[in-house]
Amino acid sequence: MNQTALLEGFSKTKTKRFKVKHPKRKLFRSNDPLLSVFMWGINHTVRELQHIHVPVMLMPDDFRSFSKIKISNHAFNKENLPSNFKVKEYCPLVFRNIRERFGLDDMDFLNSLIKAPKPINPLRGGATYYLSSDRMYVIKTLTTEEVEEMHHLLKQYHPYVVDRHAKTLLPQYLAMYRFTVDNVETYMVVIRNVFSTHLKVHKKYDLKGSTVDREASHKEREKSLPTLKDNDFLADGLKICIGEEGKEALMETLAADVEFLVKLNIMDYALLLGIHDLDRAVEDALEQQVDEDEDDDEYDSTGSGGMALTPPESPNSQRKSSSLATSRIDPNKDIYAIPSRGATQNSPGPRHIYFLSIVDVLTHYGVKKAAAKAAKTMKYGAGVDGISTAEPEQYSRRFLAFISEAIE
Repeated sequence: MNQTALLEGFSKTKTKRFKVKHPKRKLFRSNDPLLSVFMWGINHTVRELQHIHVPVMLMPDDFRSFSKIKISNHAFNKENLPSNFKVKEYCPLVFRNIRERFGLDDMDFLNSLIKAPKPINPLRGGATYYLSSDRMYVIKTLTTEEVEEMHHLLKQYHPYVVDRHAKTLLPQYLAMYRFTVDNVETYMVVIRNVFSTHLKVHKKYDLKGSTVDREASHKEREKSLPTLKDNDFLADGLKICIGEEGKEALMETLAADVEFLVKLNIMDYALLLGIHDLDRAVEDALEQQVDEDEDDDEYDSTGSGGMALTPPESPNSQRKSSSLATSRIDPNKDIYAIPSRGATQNSPGPRHIYFLSIVDVLTHYGVKKAAAKAAKTMKYGAGVDGISTAEPEQYSRRFLAFISEAIE
């Protein structure tokens, strides 16, 4: 074959053009610059930890350590991220170890938090709360005093979690940060969500074992899911129906947790109780199906002779069937869930799933709380035992007695 024929052959050959694919860059998009920086910070710090070896044991310096990064004139993604911000992560190796103790994978943790969290109604106090997009985690803002208390708590909290093999109802503190945006410093802590990612909570209580000024306000009751209190719980005549064996196991864990808090001179904590009502869930699902069927009837008005227009494999049909499915506990996600006897056996009583955890464990009994107790004693009298502000020992006894009485 001569050279001319060879060149003609090459010219007739079809060449495939390859497009160069650039890796997608994550856009930490949120209307709130603070949340954009939060997502960026989570992504950066967790990925950085992947390059650091896991130590055989944590050292005292690990509880004082931090990592800090300052971003100035950030050219990429300016429409989503501020041009100048700072991220500081506290005790990164300690919190990584805590996440591991609680059975959480760091990349799963990261993926849950790099989509914009949504603000939620606070339980109490002046903190701001956010819920991760997959509902696995709650992000809470902290005061400088609470950050100091967290550092004090962490030195005892980590060994306690280790000794208990993560069998605790204390909050699962998983990461702590300081974000500086527009020269404003915001402290945030990431906590495991007590409630389910897929089971609706129909009632919610914040229980301290106190009866003085412990009822939800009228403003609180106007919310779709108000946080009710001790007197509301008593007035509703509710019981946590988990049986003797369940009560024994729960009270053992609570007693150990409360003893730990007493040693740290901590009080003013509460038991957060969420109730998923299986019967109400079925009613809600039936109502939802009726609404969906009515929507289908409206769509059918174009004339289909009454034939089903929704294919059997369509997402809409799957949603209908799943909405009527029995409420089930996911053991990998619903770690705080305890079913009532009526939910698991053919026993009389309510068909509930309870979600229980101790919350707000950063209040140290100091001068301020002692003064608050004196003020309330003056107002209600020294003989009143139900005042919420009390010494840690007294507070713990009253708290455990109230919860024990609430369980049957």
